[in-house]
Amino acid sequence: MKQTYENPLIKRYASREMANIFSPDEKFKTWRELWIALAEAQKELGLNITDEQIQQMKDNKDNIDYKLAEEKEKEFRHDVMAHVHTFGIQCPKAKPIIHLGATSAYVGDNTDIILMKRALYLINKKLVNLINKVSEFANKYKDLPTLGFTHYQPAQLTTVGKRATLWLQDLLIDYNDLQYILNNMKLRGVKGTTGTQASYLKLFDNNHEKVKKLDELVAEKMGFDSTYPVTGQTYTRKMDYRALSVLSSIAQTLHKVTNDIRLLQNLKEIEEPFGKKQIGSSAMAYKRNPMRSERIASLARFIIATTMNTAMTASTQWFERTLDDSANRRLTIPQTFLACDAILEIGINVFNGLVVYENVIKKHINEELPFMATENILMEAVKRGGDRQEIHEEIRKLSMEAAKEVKVNGGKNDLIDRIILSDKIPLTKKEIMDLLDPVNFIGRAPKQVEEFIEQNIKPILSKYEDKLNIEVELKV
Repeated sequence: MKQTYENPLIKRYASREMANIFSPDEKFKTWRELWIALAEAQKELGLNITDEQIQQMKDNKDNIDYKLAEEKEKEFRHDVMAHVHTFGIQCPKAKPIIHLGATSAYVGDNTDIILMKRALYLINKKLVNLINKVSEFANKYKDLPTLGFTHYQPAQLTTVGKRATLWLQDLLIDYNDLQYILNNMKLRGVKGTTGTQASYLKLFDNNHEKVKKLDELVAEKMGFDSTYPVTGQTYTRKMDYRALSVLSSIAQTLHKVTNDIRLLQNLKEIEEPFGKKQIGSSAMAYKRNPMRSERIASLARFIIATTMNTAMTASTQWFERTLDDSANRRLTIPQTFLACDAILEIGINVFNGLVVYENVIKKHINEELPFMATENILMEAVKRGGDRQEIHEEIRKLSMEAAKEVKVNGGKNDLIDRIILSDKIPLTKKEIMDLLDPVNFIGRAPKQVEEFIEQNIKPILSKYEDKLNIEVELKV
């Protein structure tokens, strides 16, 4: 029997790697690493802490007694103090100096930053892999003409690859935003209950330089170059918003990409991978639904909506801190990362097997190209001595007749046949047919693809050559 709710982000969607980052083990091991770093730094700066105490903490860092911690939390109604006491029982010699001078946010906030940064690096790896797959797709189909759409109505031609560079450019924007966040993340550091470092100043007998050095040493030991210069009890919650805004931006990009793929799959021009035993509908056996793209869209909306929680939390904090951020952040931060991890993996999976049906694309071009070619036909006819106004009127009249044949009678677009038969247009059949080559209508699209990839994408991918082509496997 299964009588307890299971989070589908863990059960169905996110990778084990991302789930591990936000696991209890990683959270509480990081708490203990922070306590060890604090004790080491305090010892280095002259406090009466022994090597034996620190070693005992290190020996028990991974030995987390969850049952005892849960019992202590029920007793204290305070998760940090529950783990302070649990760690102290396991490290009796170190018990007097664990959490010395610190407040709960020392382990809570610093751990959140550390885990978010680790998660952002995992997002970065998968984002780069998706960029690589989309760039390969764009380059492969850079020369393949296809109908462009504005207002979801046929417009001038583009190429399949050029359209993919629009997706790629958005992913590039997301990548650059992510680099900025990663390069500017700071640790909360050692700041005390309201950010004044008063407890540490007391410990070090009003030696301001030692307190500042303590902050620097802890950051260094935890792998950070710097800490926030000022905080309240917590680091500014705007940092949560900025980090998750990048995830929201990735979600926006992938939602737009999968919108396009779903619409193109309806036209039978492009199709996402479809398993040999995959079932599209329990009733309609013929269905081939774009379920991967639909799943991305569904999770992307969740990410975009959930990110708003961080904006509201940042805006509603009082003074040096209030606890109404806590429960919300426990839900919002891990789940947004889990969902973003999932859509990137699904996106990689889709582009690993995206199918392009070139003959269908050609058929759709041929249905619309006669209308698009009329301007070229008009210009060429005038060059041959025709009257611009008379030829324009003739083409307009023939276009209306052809449109009626298509829309009212359900016939094929016979505009070119009508133009060929018209004695008012001084062009031969061959001359007219030569004007209908789709390549004449795609402008610089192939070159734009080549230039964009060469100038913007390859320099990034070259930094990650040993991290490309990761294997992803969907759970369902």
